[in-house]
Amino acid sequence: MAHSTHTLEKGAAKAAPAAAVYSIRRPRSATAKKMFPYLLVGPAVLYLLAITLYPGLFAMYQSLFVVKFVNWSWAGLGNYTRIIQDREFWAALANTAIIGGLSLSLQTIIAMTVAFYCYRDPFVRGWRIVFLMPMLFMPSAVAFIWKLAFNDGRVISDLLMSVGLVSNNVDWLSSVWLARLTLIVADVWQWTPFLFIIFVGALQGQDEEIEEAARLDGASWGSIFWNISLPMMRPIIVVAVTLRGIDITTMFTNVYIMTQGTPGGATETMSYFIYRQGFRMFNFGYASAASVLMLLITIVIAQTIVKRAFKSGKS
Repeated sequence: MAHSTHTLEKGAAKAAPAAAVYSIRRPRSATAKKMFPYLLVGPAVLYLLAITLYPGLFAMYQSLFVVKFVNWSWAGLGNYTRIIQDREFWAALANTAIIGGLSLSLQTIIAMTVAFYCYRDPFVRGWRIVFLMPMLFMPSAVAFIWKLAFNDGRVISDLLMSVGLVSNNVDWLSSVWLARLTLIVADVWQWTPFLFIIFVGALQGQDEEIEEAARLDGASWGSIFWNISLPMMRPIIVVAVTLRGIDITTMFTNVYIMTQGTPGGATETMSYFIYRQGFRMFNFGYASAASVLMLLITIVIAQTIVKRAFKSGKS
């Protein structure tokens, strides 16, 4: 009898851990499974909303007031009415379009050309990081380097004089287009690798059998690239150029360090215009209205370009 009791106690002792293990490994409910991914990404979403959505909503709210530090007075749509009639606003918008458009065009052409000659080279596959090095520098450092090269150190002028293209030092800020050129060169140098690495990845990701079939039919590499690769890359090109274009509309660091809008406001972009209105003239409501309008213009243009590109690609 004692032996049987001891046996039962041992069996109960073994059953207890098994029950504990069973309770630990009990499957989660369907609701818990659905909520688990949201719990993982929840902190990141809240952080992004805090640094993007709240400032945007606050700027929209502030744009309805005339703000002088702590003094807020209701203006309604008055700031928007003023800004539509402001010639400096439209001049800054035109400068942004001209400088950004020329810079983006050069970046796209250079990146696509280099990608065409490099994407079949095994060297590119192993050393892509080398082509990204300009992007790794701080924008402020790049702006200071090019300011030294163009204006302060006159490195570019000395190089042009050494090859006989100019006879005197060039004052890059004395001419509208020369001043714009300095901003374009700095932006192209730093951000062309962004488009290049995307284009190279798109070209290397294409089906090699299509290229081989075209080569067997006697097509040249240029013909294959123009008639096969480019149409296949169209969605990627549109998205990459649109992202780069949106980023160009916020060009501020180069303008602030290199030109500060000179000569005569010819290099004042929208970002610098908003900065000048808000932090130099202390028209915070007016600056918020300008930023809201710029955001709306950027969204409309980007949405139109992407929508038309993908719509035409389906037809």
